[in-house]
Parts: sequence; structure tokens; C-alpha cells
Amino acid sequence: MHPRQFAQDTPDAPALSMLDAGGAVTQTLSYAELERRANQYAHALRALGLQRGDSFAVWKRNSLSFLPLYWAAQRAGLLIVPVAVHLSPSEVDYILGNSGAKLLIVDGRVGAVSEFEPSAALQGRVYFADDPVPGLPDWNALANQQPTTPIPDESAGYHMMYSSGTTGRPKGIKPALPDDDVQHVHPFTPLMQALYGLTPATRYLSPAPLYHAAPLVYCTLIMRAGGHVFVMDKFREEAFLSAIERHRITFTQTVPTMFVRLLKQPESVRAAYDVSSLTHVVHAAAPCPVAIKRQMIDWFGPVIHEYYAGTEGNGMTYTNSADWLERPGTVGRAIYGQCFVCSEETGEVLGPNETGTVYFGGGSEFEYHDDAAKTAGARNPVNPAWTTLGDIGHLDEDGFLYLTDRKANMIISGGVNIYPQETENVLLEHPSVLDAAVLGTPCPEMGEQVTAFVQAVPGAVTDGLGAELIAYARDRISHVKAPRAVEIVQSLPRTESGKLLKRVLVG
Repeated sequence: MHPRQFAQDTPDAPALSMLDAGGAVTQTLSYAELERRANQYAHALRALGLQRGDSFAVWKRNSLSFLPLYWAAQRAGLLIVPVAVHLSPSEVDYILGNSGAKLLIVDGRVGAVSEFEPSAALQGRVYFADDPVPGLPDWNALANQQPTTPIPDESAGYHMMYSSGTTGRPKGIKPALPDDDVQHVHPFTPLMQALYGLTPATRYLSPAPLYHAAPLVYCTLIMRAGGHVFVMDKFREEAFLSAIERHRITFTQTVPTMFVRLLKQPESVRAAYDVSSLTHVVHAAAPCPVAIKRQMIDWFGPVIHEYYAGTEGNGMTYTNSADWLERPGTVGRAIYGQCFVCSEETGEVLGPNETGTVYFGGGSEFEYHDDAAKTAGARNPVNPAWTTLGDIGHLDEDGFLYLTDRKANMIISGGVNIYPQETENVLLEHPSVLDAAVLGTPCPEMGEQVTAFVQAVPGAVTDGLGAELIAYARDRISHVKAPRAVEIVQSLPRTESGKLLKRVLVG
């Protein structure tokens, strides 16, 4: 389906609601209003000279205009390029140049906007939407002058996403524009409906930033099913729980760091809200510590679902709560494409329970835009049609995948390969730890040593905590994997989708 169909069949049904810091609705668009606004936006894009195959960038926090902008691109044959709000002006300038964006739409809540100097390539096409930026024209004022009917030359567009840049410069994945009619069924819609039973009765809560692939795609898939999307401006633990109860949310998508923060809330807060309306809580983006996920299933019930995939779209695994409880730690079996684990040295397929690089074959092909070296590096040397996201793991005898860590995160200490995810998971189980990151830092004796950066829970006693955490880890995992040094920090540099920016810590 397509939102246009619901605009015709159930025009007054709510499509999108924005929530405030407490979880209350501040603005709502019906499906009819979403259709009118997307059409006006598409006309405005044409008025600025953008034609099929062009791209435009959106550097915005979650707001009412974000999803209508997506649907405008989708019906104008354009590539919408969401830009992460934590990026610096130079990083944004790189993405604009790399994607060939011909328009930039921003908002005043992005602090770096005031430092940004638009390149000549934009030819002055920089607008603000929703939150004013001094000196910039108002996108909505331009759009409000446009017709509410479809543009005459509609064609299907898509999104062009950039990686989070957690270990280096963001990588762009530029898809080929589909040749389908704009109302053609999206290829992932039947798969998602089969997994999650999406219907017009679905009430979906999005606590993550829409500039990331999964929140954006899931919101648009819910709209293709005629459901009601509720968008938080940002994740706040108690507001998230409040929104579930207040709006009888049935479906939400999270990341493991959100689970950790929810579980660290006082028991009085956790018990204060009714979450029984939930039928599906989906998580992804990073491996979830086994102890954390088990606690979430105990709290929310067997409604936790997990998938492993990437912006590249080359494959996907999936597991529900029942399968996970039988195989704690799995991220599921392949449901899109085939999954292989191969030798890091030779690229040959490994047997069950042997650890190597995770590849997908038979899914969508992808290339990193204008980066042939990165594209080649993602391909299997034996079977070039197989591609990897850079993760290490193993498959069991039944084809269930278990992730170890990202290859780029590996620490080599005294000649021993150490994957920090296991150490981070152990530290997160300590009651005084709110967040943890483990890195290899220079060591004259071992080459690298395991160093932990830890954010304590509010009110925790930090004097002596480092030594306590080292002992805590050594009691639970191999001494070589335990941190040799612990640094207590005020916060860790994470994106709003929960991904850790290790390159910032290294820098």
C-alpha cells in the first residue's frame, strides 16, 4: 500500500503525531493532510529546479516536516539524504558534495547550523523548516504557495543514507532509483507485514532520530500499512514509558543502549507505567548483552524481536523472543538473502561454530558512493557477490547467527585478538555503570591495552570505581579481556541511535 491510498479511503485517520518531552501529542497530521503536504513539498522541489535523479539533504532533528519531506522525494523521483545532527559543518559539507545535493533543509535546533557556510554548489538553495534560522528563507512558506494536488511528472524516489561514521568518515550508499509507479508495493512491506502483522490498527512509537535508516524506514513502512506513527523529539526514558501507556502503543523500535537506560531507572518509575499494549518491541543497531535482553523480556514479556542488517540492505537476520530464549545471544537466522561466515584470511566458508567475517549473499547489491576501495573491501575475495558489513561472528548448526564485534574494533594486545563487545557487556551488568566503551590504547609492553571508558549512573560513588570494575570484569571473563585501565567520564559520544563514536574517543 501507499499513504495516498489511505488518504483516499480513510482521510481523517491520523498518520503522524509529534510528542513533547513528556510524551504528550503536540501536532498531528491525518492521512489527507500528509498527502496534501507531501504534494506541496514535491511542487516546491520542482519549483527550485530539482528533477528526477537529483538529491537534496535534510539536516534536521525530528519534526513534523521530516516524513512529509520523505514522501515528497518518494513521489518526485528524488533521493532524500538525511544528515545526522551531531556531525560537524565540515562533515556535512563532505556529505553534501559527495551526494551531489542541490538543496539543503535545516532547522534551528541543530547547533552547528550557525557555523555552516553553504558551498557554491547549492546556489543559495538553503531553507529552514519548522525551527527558524536567521537569514534563511522558510521552506514551509514556499511550500504553502504550491498546489495540494500531485505533480504531473511523478516518479518513484528513495533515500540515500550515510553510515554513522562511528569509525571513520561517513560512507554513502546510493541506490538506483526504482522504475516502479510511486504507489507500487515496497519490496520490504510484505516481509514486515508477515513478521509483525502491520495493519491500520498499528500504533508505532519512534524514539530514535529519523535521520537514521531504521527509524526512517520503519516509520514509512507503518504509513504504508495505514498505521499511526508517534515520533518523540528524542529518547527520554520516562517519557518513552509514558507514551506507551498514554497512547496504547503496540509497536516500537529501540537500540540496546535504550534498554540499558530503561533498566537503570528506579523500580518506582519502571512500575509506574502500563506497557501491556505492546505486541512488538524491535531492536537492532548493536549487539545486545544477554543479561540486558533477558531482563527486558522479563519486564515487557516475550514481545522482543531482533534483527541484524545494515543501511547497505545486503541481507537481514531475525529472531523472536522464543527462539532467542532457546539460543541466548543469537541475532537470528537469515530472512533476506543468505548468511555465511568466512575466514578473515582466505574468504573461504567456515563450518558451524567457527568464528569469522559475516557475509550476505543473494540480497540487494550495493556500492559505497564514489569509493571503489571501500566497496571492494566489503566483497568476499572468493565469492565477490557476497558482501559484509564488517562484523565478526559465527553460525550454529541450525543457521542462527551470533555476533562477536566489528572487525574495526578489534584490539591486539600481546599478539592476542580481543573483541571489546564482550568486555563492554560485562561492565554494563555492574549496577553503577550506565554506559561503557572499551578501546585499545597504546601500551609500550603489549602494543595495545584494554582500556574502559565508563559513564556512571547518576548518584553512584565513583571513588575507587575503576579498580572495582577491573576486579569485577576479571571475575567474569578472561583476564586478558578485562580492562587494565578504567577512565570515568561524564558521558560517552553516542549518536542518538545509540551507536558509539569510537573515533571521537580515540581522537
